Amino acid sequence: MKMIQAVLRPDREEPVAAALAKANFPALTKWDVVGRGKQQGIQVGSQMYDELAKSMMIVVVNDDDAERVVQIIREAAYSGYTGDGKIFVAPIDDAYTIRTGKAEL
Repeated sequence: MKMIQAVLRPDREEPVAAALAKANFPALTKWDVVGRGKQQGIQVGSQMYDELAKSMMIVVVNDDDAERVVQIIREAAYSGYTGDGKIFVAPIDDAYTIRTGKAEL
């Protein structure tokens, strides 16, 4: 299994979630975060904003689906401007359902 973490513009969170659900990947975790990328924030006039509002989304999928999910996120999150976000993919060694204690892998 793979864990896909995406840091997105907040206004792209719902389009990404909808695109994933439409492609039959409805399970996800998301929350609001702040941070900055290579641009180290944004300057508006004389004011520097070094922490920008972003959304973090986590999706865990089978290895065979990872590339497809990354592509769905890329297409739905794309605005063409600096700060569109970042996608990270990592292997998952174990996953358990809390209620049953059952391993999911």
